[in-house]
Amino acid sequence: MVSLFTRSNVIIFSRICIFGNHTSRRAFVVIRKSVLCTAVFTLLSLIAVSNAQSNSVSKADIPSGTAVTGADAAKVVRMENVERDVAEALTVIQDNYVSGTDLNYNSLFKSAIDTMLHTLDPHSNYFDAEEYQEFRTSQRSQYFGIGATIGDLTDKNGKVVATFIKATFDNAPANRAGLRYGDKIVEVNGESMLGKPYFEVRDFLRGPRGTLAKVVVERYGTKKLETVEIIRDAVSTPSISEAYMVKPGVGYVAMTGGFNRTTFNEFVEAMREMKSAGMQNLVLDLRNNGGGLVREAFMVANTFLQKDQTIFVQKGRIQGFSQAYTSDNTSPDKTPIVILVNGNTASASEILAGALQDHDRALIVGENTFGKGLVQNPFNLEYGSMLLLTIAKYETPSGRLIQRDYSNGNLYDYYTNGGSLDDKDKPKAAKGAERKTDAGRTVYGGGGITPDVFVKSPTIPSTRARFQRKLTNPIFAFVLDMSFGQMRGFDAYKVDRPIKFNHDITVKDFPITENVYSAFKKYAVDKYKIPGRQIDQEKEFVKRMLRTEFVTSAYGSQTSFQVFNEYDPQLASAVELLPKAEQLAMEGARAFAESRDDKNRR
Repeated sequence: MVSLFTRSNVIIFSRICIFGNHTSRRAFVVIRKSVLCTAVFTLLSLIAVSNAQSNSVSKADIPSGTAVTGADAAKVVRMENVERDVAEALTVIQDNYVSGTDLNYNSLFKSAIDTMLHTLDPHSNYFDAEEYQEFRTSQRSQYFGIGATIGDLTDKNGKVVATFIKATFDNAPANRAGLRYGDKIVEVNGESMLGKPYFEVRDFLRGPRGTLAKVVVERYGTKKLETVEIIRDAVSTPSISEAYMVKPGVGYVAMTGGFNRTTFNEFVEAMREMKSAGMQNLVLDLRNNGGGLVREAFMVANTFLQKDQTIFVQKGRIQGFSQAYTSDNTSPDKTPIVILVNGNTASASEILAGALQDHDRALIVGENTFGKGLVQNPFNLEYGSMLLLTIAKYETPSGRLIQRDYSNGNLYDYYTNGGSLDDKDKPKAAKGAERKTDAGRTVYGGGGITPDVFVKSPTIPSTRARFQRKLTNPIFAFVLDMSFGQMRGFDAYKVDRPIKFNHDITVKDFPITENVYSAFKKYAVDKYKIPGRQIDQEKEFVKRMLRTEFVTSAYGSQTSFQVFNEYDPQLASAVELLPKAEQLAMEGARAFAESRDDKNRR
């Protein structure tokens, strides 16, 4: 993409910064004002450029000396007036607001800019310098820290006892330093971590690349204290959390971590490994994938679509931002595909799902997607900040608009899709224009992607969910004791060793027998005073979570998701529907071939 931002587009806030003999605090406020004004002027300039390219009449067409009055005068935005009003408003706040001496100016300016942007649409955003760096890091599929999953343990009264290492990542700093499941984090760089919740401990462990994290841990098996010095480094956060054979011939790819710079390469490697293991059908899981880099979604779609098939269309007001993007693949992969989606499937994920649905190349299963089809382009600002501004909209190959309505300006309604009482037990009614897939199936636009087969995710009442959360602490404590051989008769469950990565679980890995369940039940009753009758009511949940925790201790947190998949009704339906996906793909290919032949005969 081409950035429109240059210094000439923006009126830099220079002359207002000269106030004479003011205090250093006032000088700081003036500098911060310039950040706000720069962002305001950048946004206005970008809108002006967009308008100039889309309208036939511009300021240059108005003869000099011509008066502008009435309604036309109200439309004229003079930069110097905006500059003056912003500076005056901030000065009044600084000098007169009741808590003016304690104002968080960064928060104030960010809120002002965000509010301005959200009058345009829900997805244009302002990033201050720190947020911008986090944004850039996330798109590299990595963060800086030690590379470990941690979790806190609370007592029966809910008080945090300590935070523990639950898993490390392959070749991450924590793994190289020898940290293991069950290590209690006692100190980080001389500050006690005991009693702190895990999210506070996490912030102490993260930090700039190359810096030292001096961690004191207590080994669970021996209770000995050890000091481990770890140099923080880049830690991979892959787009694909799991790729394995869910059953003979059926591969499963959990592309749930967003579309980042490594997504397509991860996908190619996953497909290669599963095909070598005998994959003949594919379930591609896009649930909870909020999107990211569209080019990565394009490349994944390109894998399966024939040359000249449209993948998506981008329509914008700015010159050069309206274009159809088509496949260039002369030998597409013909593996039958079912794609899993839900309400958190958004943006680039919807582009991928919509493209394969419109060409009848994949069967879409699950729940309606979010409906985010706006194109954001980054515009760098002064002081390391950035505007992410909507410059176009996406359409699927059939001409469906992905973006759902946001005209009422209510962000709560937009993000909850009508509020918390929205009925999620059935597909949402079609609201947009009717379109046809290659094979003639009817699809609708203007509200995300509607699945071909609706399968709702399992839900439970909030009271039951709270009780299940209450059980997670005794489950963690019980597995800690079992993993380190502190319970007689369960030697097969001892995991006093480093994690073995890249393992695909089998039924023989940590089966939760009746003996194991009974031992846990007694443990929870004795140590956490939870009534046994209530535990029995959640027996399936307990057995699932116990096995998940054991798998985490032995094979890592990513592999543990395989346990959840064994209980997933949407995934089970996807596997059952693969023959339908194969038939659909054949119909779509035949329809595309006939359409291409018709064009060649004309």
